[in-house]
Amino acid sequence: MNTENTSNTNLEIGARLRYLRERAGMSQRALAKAVGVPNSTVSLIESGQTNPSVSALKRLLDGIPIGLSEFFAFEPEQERKVFFAAEELTEISRGKLSLRQVGRNLFGHSLQILHETYQPGADTGVKKYQHEGEEGGIVISGRIEVTVGEERKILGPGDAYLFNSNMPHRFKAIGAAPCEIISACTPPTF
Repeated sequence: MNTENTSNTNLEIGARLRYLRERAGMSQRALAKAVGVPNSTVSLIESGQTNPSVSALKRLLDGIPIGLSEFFAFEPEQERKVFFAAEELTEISRGKLSLRQVGRNLFGHSLQILHETYQPGADTGVKKYQHEGEEGGIVISGRIEVTVGEERKILGPGDAYLFNSNMPHRFKAIGAAPCEIISACTPPTF
């Protein structure tokens, strides 16, 4: 078996799924919840770490919704835009946590950049999450409690973080003011 070919196929399926999910305006968590699978399943497929069975892929695609034949026939086009006005950033979350992504279509890109805003008390969830890649960020304003594995630290303006995203992690706004962060993730698996 040619593992390089298998890996490339996994990445192609994952990138295609991510593109269509984002085009539908869904987060990984929203898709996972809609079809009744763990968020980690979507993350593993999109990062090319696992190749879903036909039935598993069909189940995920039903949540978008798109058929298998359309999924494999569709050829995403890489976004060629270079500059983005503030109002052009793509919101990929809802509620007290705003995640605004630079670029709508990350197909073919190896980097995801986010402008994150946590309202007071907002967090990424009680359960720590993990995904393929590395991520880092710089706190612009406010305070955020970042937990990575067993380590926990409260960061303020100018403080930064950088870690392997495979480690379970969680973010929680601390204090009465919103917290603003500029972050990056590579590959774009969040």
